[in-house]
Amino acid sequence: MKYALILDHIDQFSICLMCAVLGVHRSGFYRWRDAPKSKREARRQEVTELVKDTYEEFEAAYGAPRIAQELNALGHKCSVNFIANIMQEQGIIARNGKAFNYGGHALTMHNVADNLLWRDFSTDRPNQKWVTDITYVWVEKQWLYLATVMDLFSRKIIGWSLDTNMTEQLITRAMQMAIDARGVSPGLIVHSDRGSQYRSNAYVGFLERHNITRSMSRKGNCWDNAVMESFYARLKVELIYAKNYQSIDAARSGIFGYIEVFYNRKRRHSANDGVSPVEFEEKAAVAA
Repeated sequence: MKYALILDHIDQFSICLMCAVLGVHRSGFYRWRDAPKSKREARRQEVTELVKDTYEEFEAAYGAPRIAQELNALGHKCSVNFIANIMQEQGIIARNGKAFNYGGHALTMHNVADNLLWRDFSTDRPNQKWVTDITYVWVEKQWLYLATVMDLFSRKIIGWSLDTNMTEQLITRAMQMAIDARGVSPGLIVHSDRGSQYRSNAYVGFLERHNITRSMSRKGNCWDNAVMESFYARLKVELIYAKNYQSIDAARSGIFGYIEVFYNRKRRHSANDGVSPVEFEEKAAVAA
């Protein structure tokens, strides 16, 4: 969410500047900041990660009753119904469940979309094809996870989210930022890999509610999303490896500046006739 991003960087940038860059009003940010936080949402996110970890640890053998028993034994008080609801939302099915697919791992095979791009990254207008992915950034003895959304028309990063957990909420925040910034054009395709976050029922439902068509890379084929892989390679060479961040706050600030200031607005891109994504879009708008 844009407001959360502003709050994360409030010590590095002025609120006025960040609101202008992200296209939001300061009054909206202040209302969001001062509103009471939802403990229920934070707890659900925490338990969802625990459910996934337990499911993987016991190799898909445990259903909701046994997962609930494991979590309660570890001190995480939760009901069987609560765990069952999370498992249904995430598309997690035990091996002994009637809907389990014995042809492969349930979490791996659930909600896989066809590959609609087939490495055709060309477009003739904005909001026709978006690509999205997650990358890892090692900071302060832990991983940070960066989810990004790119419009293939100009190679502009139109949505992104950074967190210490790789969850469905991480990628949804990045996609919501893209939707808020661009809207959704008829026929829009969003391409990703087959990561479990991109196959979760909640995320799939989120895209369906916005009339966005999903596309997915073939199993184990990173080149089906080569444009996003290329962006991450640049990000790490030009920023992450060079800066070698020693704190999460410094990494957040640096990534914000790289994406919103340098990459989108200054960095020349060969696919854009040697101009930045923002300049390329501005010239295309004038030509139209």
